[in-house]
Amino acid sequence: MDVGTIGAGTVAQAVAGHLVAAGHRVVLSNSRGPASLEDVLARLGPLARAGTAAEAAAAEMVILAVRWRDVPAALEGLPHWNGRILVDATNHIVGQTPADLADLGGESSSEIVARHAPGARVVKAFSTLYGQYIAADPRHAEGRQLLFYAGDDAEAKTIFQRTFAGVGFAPVDAGPLGEGGRLMQVGGGLLSALHALKQD
Repeated sequence: MDVGTIGAGTVAQAVAGHLVAAGHRVVLSNSRGPASLEDVLARLGPLARAGTAAEAAAAEMVILAVRWRDVPAALEGLPHWNGRILVDATNHIVGQTPADLADLGGESSSEIVARHAPGARVVKAFSTLYGQYIAADPRHAEGRQLLFYAGDDAEAKTIFQRTFAGVGFAPVDAGPLGEGGRLMQVGGGLLSALHALKQD
């Protein structure tokens, strides 16, 4: 599969590392341009390359991993999504601590992200895990790292589930984008920061 990342920080690099290890091709992008990612690419190997946000967004699946305040600018001006999958890995933190949260007006943060990406099939994932847990091998002697996800499109969720089960996670469907997204989001979601293993 071709996967893109919008944002190339800790979470995006961790996800990209698992994907290239499983044989997927990844295009990473950030606001500083492809030249800023040379060290990252050297570590990830030949299946990873740097590109523009538009190039990353052209992939079959795209990981959105930017700060909350940067979401509108990161998604603005991209080509129409035409049903491509957008994995929302953001959290609506606007300050220095997880207690500094944006007012979502009763919506889930991913419903807001979806409005900024018309035509995308949005799947919420990775926002409940700290970066070090995403980067680590999801396969442990005791079991596999649970990976919660939510979305409204059944096919998109199936593709997400198969892709990340294939790299070693134990994906768990948390429901639709609204209800499931609220369960997952920081600041009261029951699944937020829940790190657990599935015993196979």
